Amino acid sequence: MNPDASMHPSHVATLGTAELRAEFLVTGLFQPGAASFRYWGTDRTVLGGVMPGAAPLALPNPAALGGTCFLERREAGVINLGGPGSVRVDGVEHTLASLDALYLGRGTRDVVFASQSAAQPAQFYLLSYPAHAAYPVRHLPIRAAQGERLGTAANANVRTLFKLIHPGAFPTCQLVMGFTRLEPGNVWNTMPPHTHLRRSEVYLYFHVPPGQAVFHFMGRPQATRHLMVRDLEAVLSPPWSIHSGVGTAAYGFVWGMGGENQDFADMDPAPVADLR
Repeated sequence: MNPDASMHPSHVATLGTAELRAEFLVTGLFQPGAASFRYWGTDRTVLGGVMPGAAPLALPNPAALGGTCFLERREAGVINLGGPGSVRVDGVEHTLASLDALYLGRGTRDVVFASQSAAQPAQFYLLSYPAHAAYPVRHLPIRAAQGERLGTAANANVRTLFKLIHPGAFPTCQLVMGFTRLEPGNVWNTMPPHTHLRRSEVYLYFHVPPGQAVFHFMGRPQATRHLMVRDLEAVLSPPWSIHSGVGTAAYGFVWGMGGENQDFADMDPAPVADLR
């Protein structure tokens, strides 16, 4: 996990396809029996995939974080995108079904991930930001979540948004996290798009069917680019960039944000008529 710096938008405009993908697309996070991480200099973001097999996997302590443990000065959100599993946090075990979430506060030391079955492994997606205060661990079962229905069939964007880790539910330092699922036959998300200069965002696409893909649109509203994204791949979205997508089939995506504030509605619209 090597720290990298953020890239200026004027430089991004000069990148070819391979360079754009190398800078903003995160692939290979979920490897059987392994924990993989990516550090992003913007808002000191860390994202990772933990996929335990027959043996549990402990949350490592990457040297790049410079702490005595991963969460010494950080908070993290975890969402299980695979089979049933569990996370033991400082001796307390939390069972996570598919799409259950877990909030880990600053100062949490001992975190161990496990799959209920190696034949159907859990896939724990983790997103972490620096934290200035310690808040309690929270288990957020999807069965208790209240989704918000959005979109219309006419615009091919009927979807349900689930806010899981957010100030309206309980306090965190800067992490806001949840996921959105599109209904069958619907393909567009976050259109019209927006930017939010006071925080960055990470998109992790999931339930993208085999052989299908999502065209993730990014860049300044008047200089848009796109990335071709497959299942369980993530996109790093800088504050100056739009973040929208259209799939060749319905899909889901985990969204997570960190930065200057936690106001979900704090955004700058980018009307379709103004996009270039």
